[in-house]
Amino acid sequence: MADACTILVVDDEPDLETLIRQRFRRRIRKKELSFVFARDGVQALTALDERPEIELIMTDINMPRMDGLTLLNELKEVRPRVRAVVVSAYGDMRNIRTAMNRGAFDFVTKPIDFRDLEVTINKTIRHVVLMREALHHRAQLIALHEELRVARSMQMSILPQTFPAMAGSETHAVMTPAQDVGGDFYDVFHLPEGRIGVVMADVSGKGVPAALFMMVSRTLVKGHAVGALKPGALLTRINELLGEENENGMFVTLVFGVLDTGTGLFQYANAGHCSPYLVQKGRKPRELPLTRGIALGVWPGVQYQDAEVRLSPGDTIFLYTDGVNEAEGPGKELFENGRLEQTLEANAGKSPEEINDAVLQAVRDFTGGEHQSDDITCLTLSYRRS
Repeated sequence: MADACTILVVDDEPDLETLIRQRFRRRIRKKELSFVFARDGVQALTALDERPEIELIMTDINMPRMDGLTLLNELKEVRPRVRAVVVSAYGDMRNIRTAMNRGAFDFVTKPIDFRDLEVTINKTIRHVVLMREALHHRAQLIALHEELRVARSMQMSILPQTFPAMAGSETHAVMTPAQDVGGDFYDVFHLPEGRIGVVMADVSGKGVPAALFMMVSRTLVKGHAVGALKPGALLTRINELLGEENENGMFVTLVFGVLDTGTGLFQYANAGHCSPYLVQKGRKPRELPLTRGIALGVWPGVQYQDAEVRLSPGDTIFLYTDGVNEAEGPGKELFENGRLEQTLEANAGKSPEEINDAVLQAVRDFTGGEHQSDDITCLTLSYRRS
């Protein structure tokens, strides 16, 4: 047996304790089995209260003060996970059936055949071990769910739910969480001189570590963005900071962009993330050119580059994570960029919120209610200067 099993024997026959200790002496010496003895149900309940390690009970039915059938009823309240084996005379089958109906795991008949008793004990212990393992896995699962709940709460609490109003721009972002915690995050914030900063990112991994790495990444980006650094220089600096003491080897793909609401100039740098789309009414959406740079935190010393595009009034920048284009339909087919581009083209010129809603609805229609394996995150920035 993997671990010692403690067995409570409940019987008013004074010789039974001596017989059991003699029969199982080798296994007792090897600490495979341990026995506790009680003369009736009342003593048994006291022993159960004092010995939480008891996992198996052998109980007679006919005993003074509290019989075995009453004890079985009490077990449902005080120790429902203990397994009970009933020991009774063969001719007492009516009581044995009652005992089984009250939760007894098995029975042996008197006079006791100790070979049969040992077989029954071994079978019951195997069940106890399996139940012990199942409870251990259940506890781990509960702990994991709690970890995911905390991580999800952390993730959602830092994402902006209202967006800065600024003449010359309109912004909206949304995230539809997956069942598990991912590392998607977005951000929108004011910068000096009439500029607005936007971030779209996806941290590697899931759970609390991803949520913590996400919070660190977001804080670093926002903290350094208020300076005069261009997007590429900013990502170069963030990459060095994230690489320090990154023992878990985590990384984040990220796009950081800055819109000058006075001129319509949109400057951005891309660290291994999905390319944003430029959406213009009457034209096909096009992906913005990639800039040099891999995911942040992977490799020190990478020099990230800038790119820029001049927006006209009504033009829109659409940023997203791979939960959009990699959403799976019923036949495991992916949503892919072609369907995304069709949706963006059909909704060009609409408000950022309407564009995001249209993309989410298109993904929902495509997946047909299939399990969502990743967060779906969209951020839309429109230039409104007339």
